[in-house]
Amino acid sequence: MKINQDLAALHGYLCGDGYVTRNSKHQKHVYYHTALRNTNLVLLKDFQSRFYNYFKIKPIIYKNERAIVYSKEIYHKLVNEFGSFYSREWKIPKFNKINLRNWLRAFYDCEGWVELQKAKSRVIGLQSINKSGIRAVQRGLSNFNINSSLKYKNNRDIWDLRICGLDDLKRFAKYINFLHPNKNEKLKQAINSYVNYNWNIPKNKKELLEFIKAKGKIRKNTQQIKVHTIKLNNLIKIKRLLNKYNIKSKIHGPWKNQHGSINYYLTLNKKVL
Repeated sequence: MKINQDLAALHGYLCGDGYVTRNSKHQKHVYYHTALRNTNLVLLKDFQSRFYNYFKIKPIIYKNERAIVYSKEIYHKLVNEFGSFYSREWKIPKFNKINLRNWLRAFYDCEGWVELQKAKSRVIGLQSINKSGIRAVQRGLSNFNINSSLKYKNNRDIWDLRICGLDDLKRFAKYINFLHPNKNEKLKQAINSYVNYNWNIPKNKKELLEFIKAKGKIRKNTQQIKVHTIKLNNLIKIKRLLNKYNIKSKIHGPWKNQHGSINYYLTLNKKVL
């Protein structure tokens, strides 16, 4: 079978919420099913369209919950080419980067989710009982410089793959993304929920000192004003501007807080304000 973007996506769908099955050989009436089970019509129609593009057969969509084809020929083509599609047994074929993107998108549309707790947790999650399969997914993500963490949940006999951090969420959105409308929108919300820690620092002396006063806290015992940030470059810019106006300041850090976050602070005499 010739591998292209349509077949790569179909394979991802079938490994996620799909199935390629036949009934027992001992039964009188033999049937062959290739189908996607999903309640999202956008995904069902994408599966239907890609299936028709590749096989020239249009799956039937039933009750907006599955798209199915009855074909002995297609069953054998898929099984002979790719082997099993069962949840513990599927494997990612050797794809080029374009086809891998299509496979990952379809699989994540079926199996993935987005967790959003503003200022606490922003995660693209995926779980599978297929150890070798989910490790292959992790390796596939690394092809797009998307970092992820993989843990085994012993109490559930399942592998948990997580993508965290703004840069990796952005890379996922850029290279993989979701076709599923709700997941797509939630990923946008997760990315947009991050605070921009790069300060827009005024250059005018009066405005600069007002900015420092608004950002800083006064230490009564030392009569200094202290400005905290997790971005060292913010303080470097402030210090350079203060130097321009012959105002002494000092940068301290890095320090690690109780949550493990790195931060820095700048101090200067409060009298200059």
